[in-house]
Amino acid sequence: MPNAYISGTGFHVPPRVVTNDDLARDYGIDTTNEWIVQRTGIQERRFAEEGVGTSDLALPAAEMAIARAGIEKTDLDMIVFATLSPDHAFPGTGVYLQRKLGLLDGANPKFVPALDVRNQCSGFLYGLATATSIVQAGGARHILLVGAETHSAALDLTTRGRAVSSLFGDGAGAVIVSATEEDRGIRAWKLGSDGRFADHLCQKVWDTTKRPFIPQDARGIGQVDPSMMWASMDGRQVFRHAVERMIGVLMETCLKLGLTGNDIDLYAFHQANLRVNQYVQHQLGIPDEKVLHNIERYGNTTAATIPLLLAEAEQDGRLRRGMKVAMVAFGSGFTWGAAIADW
Repeated sequence: MPNAYISGTGFHVPPRVVTNDDLARDYGIDTTNEWIVQRTGIQERRFAEEGVGTSDLALPAAEMAIARAGIEKTDLDMIVFATLSPDHAFPGTGVYLQRKLGLLDGANPKFVPALDVRNQCSGFLYGLATATSIVQAGGARHILLVGAETHSAALDLTTRGRAVSSLFGDGAGAVIVSATEEDRGIRAWKLGSDGRFADHLCQKVWDTTKRPFIPQDARGIGQVDPSMMWASMDGRQVFRHAVERMIGVLMETCLKLGLTGNDIDLYAFHQANLRVNQYVQHQLGIPDEKVLHNIERYGNTTAATIPLLLAEAEQDGRLRRGMKVAMVAFGSGFTWGAAIADW
């Protein structure tokens, strides 16, 4: 059975920087830089311009990962796309990325399967577990795994929505999961979920229990109540469960491999809230030099945070061949996951 390893990484963020002060000045949100930084660690985020969708952000990240892996686009056997902000309700965004990559061009189009993963902040790790399993089973040699989000199109950028809108930004990260006979790669992964808390972090923009699923006015025009249109979050519940689940799933994954925290060279925590990650780090006694952070520059890019972290760290030389890397995430659902890899 081949091992599955990450052979290439890539990332892309839109050029427009939106600072905390910009949220107050340009959008009229009753907030301050100090208020946001104290609670989240976020100083700025990126917003895509109108007309730019999630698959558009994913394209340069995917192309970078393919180039760093030293393969051609036509070497891809599958696309796995993790996102909570797809280009459309359906079809999945993976097929749009397939088309934009040019896999369908020319006389010999390559009809690789494209799978979308809808596990929000845990989406990349759910996708990594899926891609790893397929590669190890011999079903593919090179799988493009993308996490990408365009949150700015669906944020309530008013004082009413500040608790959520100040957290999120747009961006994309990508990796290539490849087969190898070398003694390296994804060593273990563990996933979990608890649907009892599904409504504590959600965005119910449409409801298929209703007829029609979006209420209509007399002219047949859909009308969405703000409570349905925008994301809602019970911050205290999310913080508490995030800390508990991230610590638990990381310890379980280490135990599975007979590892201690000292054996891990680098930690890539999902970038939802710096205070959550610092609490987890403190509880586990992890030194600062082993923990990657970029939330202060990008905010929470949901499924993109971990691959974006990995790509930046590899580019900067912090992540190097032979390192043992732990990846941990928690998000809506509630869902969570961890994976440990020998780079």
